Amino acid sequence: MLGTQVMQNGTGILTGRPQTGTPPTAGPDVDRDVTAAVEQVLGRYVRERVHHASRVDAQFAADVAEQLAQFVIRGGKRLRAGFLWWGWRAAGGTTDGEEADAALRLGAAIELIQGCALVHDDVMDESPVRRGAPAVHAAFAQAHTTQGMRGSSAAFGTAAAILAGDLALSWADDLMTSTALTSPQGSRVHREWQAMRTELVAGQYLDMHAQATGSTSVVEAVRIAGLKSALYTVERPLALGAALAGADERTTDALRSAGRCAGIAFQLRDDLVGAFGDPASTGKPSGDDLREGKATYLRAVAVRLAATGGVTDITDGLNPGGEGRSLTDDEVDRLRQAIESTGAPAVVEEKIDRLVELSVRHLASLDSEPYIVGELTRLVGRAAGVQPNRTGEPA
Repeated sequence: MLGTQVMQNGTGILTGRPQTGTPPTAGPDVDRDVTAAVEQVLGRYVRERVHHASRVDAQFAADVAEQLAQFVIRGGKRLRAGFLWWGWRAAGGTTDGEEADAALRLGAAIELIQGCALVHDDVMDESPVRRGAPAVHAAFAQAHTTQGMRGSSAAFGTAAAILAGDLALSWADDLMTSTALTSPQGSRVHREWQAMRTELVAGQYLDMHAQATGSTSVVEAVRIAGLKSALYTVERPLALGAALAGADERTTDALRSAGRCAGIAFQLRDDLVGAFGDPASTGKPSGDDLREGKATYLRAVAVRLAATGGVTDITDGLNPGGEGRSLTDDEVDRLRQAIESTGAPAVVEEKIDRLVELSVRHLASLDSEPYIVGELTRLVGRAAGVQPNRTGEPA
């Protein structure tokens, strides 16, 4: 099976036994490379989970748990874990000690939530590629075909990927729960986590619903961006870190406000990348959002500008195919040109700049060490794809 093939090439998670105990990861160097610290915790944890799965059933461990483990550790920006760590630090959290280790474990847990979201998102969007490799459902389907199994390869791939995503969510919840139970701020952390999960699902559903109804509402696009990305990607991770540190209301409010602005900026950048991005850098086919008729802010602005200018053919073209037909590559290229002709990308860029400026202003109100505010500022810029300066004005 698929997981067995991975293990045979010497890169499988199952090739290493889980470490005994939970050696500390946090320390003075974490601030210099949060990603590496989180990935160390994440790698150790998924190794333990795959080993546990092997005691349940070897086939399940090799096919599903191993495949999921490889997916979650193979890449990603680790933005959510980064925001969680710097929310912890901004609220007075230290770089070492048991609570700092707890912050890194929460960072790993949120990366597992992200794994679940990506696996399921690729199934819903029928996206064949993720992070420059076959999406999880596509890899399962390919294994089904290669091994000559009975039935539909596509159906098998979809079903197996749903299970893999569910497993990622359960691993994430297990890690969050074990962490919260050992923290004096566990109940606050749990409340943030509960809200984040529900908001993510709500955002995903509204995204699907808007696509199905052909919505071109700017207001609805912003609402979806807020639920699907702003809260889940930035605001909630910052709030989780702050909650773990026992932050006061003023600090928490400043982080939430900064996170909300930065999170919407992140989604608007993702809209631009989804329409115009280079597959070599994104790891996904270009134009997928246009091909699928996603109800993005970019699309809504383009429709509004086209209607204002009386260009109705662009408005019609922004509704893909109809009757379930997706756009061809040539149609996507023409649609890109039409969107650019409305000036919508420039409007979205200006909106991103304003949101980043507001986010950084909120960060500047924090009573935190200047270098912590600076790291958060840089992280906001990285998420939004801009280079803000310390005053919040994009450079």
